[in-house]
Amino acid sequence: MLNEFPTQSGQNLWLWFGQGCGFPASRLSRFLIAMRITPLALLCLCLAAATPARADLHITRDHGGYVEEYKAKYKHIRDKGERVIIDGICNSACTLVFGIVPMNKICVTPKASLGFHQAYYDKAFTFGIKVTSTEGTSDLMSYYPGAVKDWIRRNGGLTTEMKKIKNGEDLWKIVDPCPEEW
Repeated sequence: MLNEFPTQSGQNLWLWFGQGCGFPASRLSRFLIAMRITPLALLCLCLAAATPARADLHITRDHGGYVEEYKAKYKHIRDKGERVIIDGICNSACTLVFGIVPMNKICVTPKASLGFHQAYYDKAFTFGIKVTSTEGTSDLMSYYPGAVKDWIRRNGGLTTEMKKIKNGEDLWKIVDPCPEEW
């Protein structure tokens, strides 16, 4: 719908208000008159509203958890095309990110640290005793890309003890450092 309203110079300004801006035409025109928004500012506002938001997952202190929850979380991130920035601890099930999110969507900062270990059953169901799961460990390994599997093999395989990679060449063989524009 076209609306006409006077500008400060007395000229009439015609603008098209449709569904693209997300406001009913009458509300938007009253708002523009009250705020004296320029056509350029209006165009920028409409473009910003039409641009999809980019949400990145920023991992800073993730000690892991239930594998199935991480699989679902990372599949959702992958399907939305989001990026993952590892900027701290990413241990245990958190490391599944490398097998689910495309590697070109993942990067690490100098503070990144990865931790790998065998899968084990929830201690709530094993009377507080850590009981490893061969099937769960095989499932974890099946998700990891070759570079992760190679590092794990070179470092004695998965055990009950956490094996960590910190910033440096070993980590960069697995995942790229974050570019400055991320």
